[in-house]
Amino acid sequence: MTPIDATFSLVDHHGAPVTEKSYRGRWITVFFGFTHCRVVCPRALGRLSAVLDGLGPLAEQIRPLYITVDPDRDTPEVMRAYLETGHPRFTGLTGTPEQIDAAKRSFRVFARRKDDPADPDGYAVPHTAITYVLNPDGEYTTHLTDGLDTETFTERLRAAVS
Repeated sequence: MTPIDATFSLVDHHGAPVTEKSYRGRWITVFFGFTHCRVVCPRALGRLSAVLDGLGPLAEQIRPLYITVDPDRDTPEVMRAYLETGHPRFTGLTGTPEQIDAAKRSFRVFARRKDDPADPDGYAVPHTAITYVLNPDGEYTTHLTDGLDTETFTERLRAAVS
């Protein structure tokens, strides 16, 4: 099995270029998703927000990142509006389709555009629903699956960063 490389070269939701090195010195959680996601992403972002609330002061050591898998719709402005409204702790990252593909490969994330008549734009982007945890040196430490309840997720994240 190929290890998680955990590298990227993207743009944050303020338009600034960033790489994984931009976040060294802090624990990082990384979740891939998209702002038009109707179920998985809002649930995952809500859970991670609740987990961070539950961690108290320990949460100050963690920087949650949300990397889009839909760069055609998720511009920095769209990411900023989406996250500042509902998930202000998160930093949204986007880029060109090529940059997003490279980040997905680095984290071994599956995401593929699929026709969806229920979406106003006619498509959705089914994707891997895993939260990756990187240590302050930027190295993959563990991952937490979407199936975990909030309590278990909190315990495992606390154990990883303690």
